[in-house]
Amino acid sequence: MTRKNTRSAARPRVLLSVAVVFAVVTSGGVWGTAQAAAPSSAAAPATDAIKWTTQTVAPGVQVRSATIENGNVKPVWTVTVQAPATGRLSGAATWAAVGSQSWADATAQQLRAGGFEPRVETVRWPDYADTPHGVMGLRVRIGSYATQAAAQSAAQAVTAAGFHTAVDWTGYDADQPADRQNVHVAVIDPHTFTGTVEGTHDGNVAQRVATSSVAAKLGSVVGVNAGFFVTSDADGVQGTQSGLSADHGELESMAAGSRAALIIGDGGRHVRVADLTTTVTVHARADSYRAQGINRVPGLVRDCGRPGAAPSDLPWQDVTCHAANDLVLFTGEFGAPLPTGPGTQVVLDAGGRVVSAGSRGGTVPARGTVLQGIGSAADWLTAHARTSQRIRVEAAIRDTAGKRVELDRNDSIVSAAPTLVSHGRTSIDAATEGVVDPKDLSFGYAWANVRQPRTMAGVDVKGRLILAVVDGRRTGGSEGFTLQEAASFMRSLGAVDALNLDGGGSTAMAVNGALVNNPSDATGERAVGGTIQVLPGQTH
Repeated sequence: MTRKNTRSAARPRVLLSVAVVFAVVTSGGVWGTAQAAAPSSAAAPATDAIKWTTQTVAPGVQVRSATIENGNVKPVWTVTVQAPATGRLSGAATWAAVGSQSWADATAQQLRAGGFEPRVETVRWPDYADTPHGVMGLRVRIGSYATQAAAQSAAQAVTAAGFHTAVDWTGYDADQPADRQNVHVAVIDPHTFTGTVEGTHDGNVAQRVATSSVAAKLGSVVGVNAGFFVTSDADGVQGTQSGLSADHGELESMAAGSRAALIIGDGGRHVRVADLTTTVTVHARADSYRAQGINRVPGLVRDCGRPGAAPSDLPWQDVTCHAANDLVLFTGEFGAPLPTGPGTQVVLDAGGRVVSAGSRGGTVPARGTVLQGIGSAADWLTAHARTSQRIRVEAAIRDTAGKRVELDRNDSIVSAAPTLVSHGRTSIDAATEGVVDPKDLSFGYAWANVRQPRTMAGVDVKGRLILAVVDGRRTGGSEGFTLQEAASFMRSLGAVDALNLDGGGSTAMAVNGALVNNPSDATGERAVGGTIQVLPGQTH
């Protein structure tokens, strides 16, 4: 997955061919008054008008909600016969929703011989900037059922005949319009809004808190969930970010390769989207060593994307890579007990002088930092960390042009993947940012190409920040967006640059501290690792 320079290349504007195309932007603002246009596919029916409900929650902050409906679409439950596959990273046998022509033909023939009536459907690649175009593969399905239970009963018979099956709702398919999508959008105008916008972990990067809880505590007028984070103890400390983040100008986690990030400058006065990388170098006198992590367990690299990580140093969504030689910095915002295990730990005071060196564990001291190393990084710390000796930590954030991104106390960064819109055009670098793999259709297909709950952020030509969520997985009847639909939706709102934030069960929007969407997590609103909060100005 070699990075391609898709940002500067001129690409024609391509609208969704079989899904919803949303209200156009008027010159006076992001809220168009036109009806949603009909999809260009003759097989797809026209979409009903989008009817927005609007509230101004603070001067310069407007929130709109809508249900986008297409009454002519009638999704059903169906049985999908899955294709055998091999995970490219793991080498393990797995299954994919689509397969080759030869597999589809042979499978359909076997199903007919078993008394079933299969249908073979062609699945095409979305308009990604860095994947093939045309046919992705073929999908084999059986039946149309009014209920999930009926489809599950049918699937049991297909499974008993020796096939691997899944029960799917066709409303999640990208090749037909959704019948219902519930959306909520907030637009923050920095020219009018007197408050601030910030990415925040609420003082502790090693915790999980619901978006609405943080919003209520901080008194924000709008809050949404932010970047990807660790959700399992097996992958690290829950709540810690698996990509770049910065709070109050301080780097709190490192980038997974070069991925999309939302830079919230000057408390939201200047916002932009860019692919960013990070480096952290630890200096001890004339020697130095590259750290590959901040505030994470040494050896565990969630979403990969760091030099020395195995099986890949490229970003891979929801994959945990490992590093045998790993140096990690812990900041004052790491509020959990420090990781333990083999290796070396060095505690630094506020001035960067070594307070102690020894085994790993304990907590980050007030106004101090901690370095932990394993493998050769532990050997380097042991050789170079002497009590009272000064160790200097140099962190750098750069964009794809190599330009350094400087931060101060009023700046924050949240990061996820992939880019959706760049310079006003759809530009989804899904393979480069590690959310799909053209050589492994078992990886990322449902994550990217199936409708899901999603959270998105972007900026329009007037510098206004756009925060948007769509419910999915049929919560409230809503089916969500594919990545392609997310990009088209953000463009319809006027975004000239936009990125996909964490989604699925994490998707949440709070207005005045109260949840306004319907999260899909089984437990209700999911506790997340970070949020974006729109905080009102001080009243006098």
